[in-house]
Amino acid sequence: MADTGCVFCRIIKKELPAKVVFENEKVLAFEDLKPQAPIHIIIVPKQHIPKVSDLEEDTKGLAGELVLTANAIAARKGIDKSGYRIVINCNRDGGQLVFHLHLHLLGGRTMAWPPG
Repeated sequence: MADTGCVFCRIIKKELPAKVVFENEKVLAFEDLKPQAPIHIIIVPKQHIPKVSDLEEDTKGLAGELVLTANAIAARKGIDKSGYRIVINCNRDGGQLVFHLHLHLLGGRTMAWPPG
């Protein structure tokens, strides 16, 4: 079920524009508006789940869908061999700004550790 105030739900419903790079019946992926790397893709389930800690038995398969989508996009973007980072933030202290489960696919440069 969509959350009418959720920016990602509005992107999924095509109410807000986004540069979509992948879409199927369960997942939508689009370019981040404020990229932190040359390749920065946001990957979201179409089902509104506020955060990763809200996944349950009946939705746990979405985590795999998101990761497999990230892997496929990384291959398509040519960063699968050089490397990439997948990030999921949870809650405000974890850096989550939009409360719709999503992952960040980052690549196209060497990733520093710790991130920053």
